[in-house]
Amino acid sequence: MRYQSTRGGASKLSASEAILKGIADDGGLYVPETFPEALDLNVCLLDYKQKAAEIFKLYLGDYTEEEIKECVEAAYGSESFDTPVVAPLEQRNGCWFLELFHGKTLAFKDVALSILPHFMRFAAKKNKLDQTLAILVATSGDTGKAALEGFADCPGTAIVVFFPENGVSSVQKLQMQTQEGDNTHVVGVLGNFDDTQAGVKKIFLDPPEGFRFSSANSINIGRLLPQIVYYFHAYGQLAQKGAIALGDEISFTVPTGNFGNILAGYYAKRMGLPIKTLLCASNENKVLYDFFTTGEYDKNRKFVLTASPSMDILVSSNLERLLYHASGAEETSARMKSLSQSGRYFAPENYPGFAAKHATEEECAQGMKEMFEAGYVIDPHTAVAYECFKKHREETGATEPNVIISTASPFKFTESVCRAIDPSLPEIPALEGALVLAGLAKSSVPRQIEELGWKPKRHGAVCSKEGMRQEIESFLVGLR
Repeated sequence: MRYQSTRGGASKLSASEAILKGIADDGGLYVPETFPEALDLNVCLLDYKQKAAEIFKLYLGDYTEEEIKECVEAAYGSESFDTPVVAPLEQRNGCWFLELFHGKTLAFKDVALSILPHFMRFAAKKNKLDQTLAILVATSGDTGKAALEGFADCPGTAIVVFFPENGVSSVQKLQMQTQEGDNTHVVGVLGNFDDTQAGVKKIFLDPPEGFRFSSANSINIGRLLPQIVYYFHAYGQLAQKGAIALGDEISFTVPTGNFGNILAGYYAKRMGLPIKTLLCASNENKVLYDFFTTGEYDKNRKFVLTASPSMDILVSSNLERLLYHASGAEETSARMKSLSQSGRYFAPENYPGFAAKHATEEECAQGMKEMFEAGYVIDPHTAVAYECFKKHREETGATEPNVIISTASPFKFTESVCRAIDPSLPEIPALEGALVLAGLAKSSVPRQIEELGWKPKRHGAVCSKEGMRQEIESFLVGLR
């Protein structure tokens, strides 16, 4: 398996080379040269670690089976997740929810970012890397903490995380600012996530000297591949619960911002998983909804700060990979150039198996309240997906099992969840809100949230969009 740039200008690389590099020299993203042949669906019935190893063997061509097994064991051991199945599937109020928030940072990014440092460790050895590996991350909230957790004090690495200073939840910010590790640096950016992501991509194209740079965002193929696994995992759980027989079609509803999570579902479908529909769920920043319904991608619009900040994105990087698979490198390169110059492009190709819906802030709050009254507490991102699924089912009459990808714990968004459940509640600080939410939900506050109350704040830097490079250089020079 070799990897090539979505824009066609870079040479083909091995898996380890693509993972180390992160982004291609021409600014494109790495994609597999071909998709593996369809998997035997009995793989879905294996335990999570076995399933992951079988899938990774198909993509990581220059890793040995022993190396893959070591990565899997290190990432998905009993200490990494608080449930033995990594991501349990729960049925509530007539819907299936794949709970991807049982890792160390209470978000779906844990599933991919717990293994990426191990992929990179072997990649560095294979490619005889003799420089410090500097990991650059732009985050809309969850990726940052998960990446910091994975790379903290990892030998031979340094990690710098940028987040929009006023564009993440209070808990998300605290999780990053209290991160330990001498090789970690966290910076708030005076701008939105798109500004932050654009700044990181610009640095990749002209990196400071003396370090090898890579990414832990889903622009890195090593971050994207592990997300394929939990689509097969959800399918297997449905079969084991007797909801389907192997071979039956199912659908997924995915709360979507940067398009990486739903793209992993598309990759699973290309590998033979019987997926009927991938429903792209958007909040009020509905650039993806408009794209799938009109064929035009246009980021020239008002940016809305919502209760689901990880979806507050107007430039969805991973959509570039879908464009490549639909129309090839030449068209993709032209469209990315148009996006850079004018903020828009037109891509009218057919994208079979995708559908799109969006939900307003009011609908998101309604979804959280409705599920609470049904005995299940969900976060705002999951609520957006739930509301979009209801619209899709009503409009299409779909009857196949539909799995809603539940991306984060509600305890990461206590302000929004508490207000949705009981609008009469006063505004409550995040950590106090966790206690209120625990009382409403008749549950305990997760340990990961409790410890934020006593952990010292170690990071407080803030910079402009133009100051991101200086922050990186100052921090890395200090490590020498």
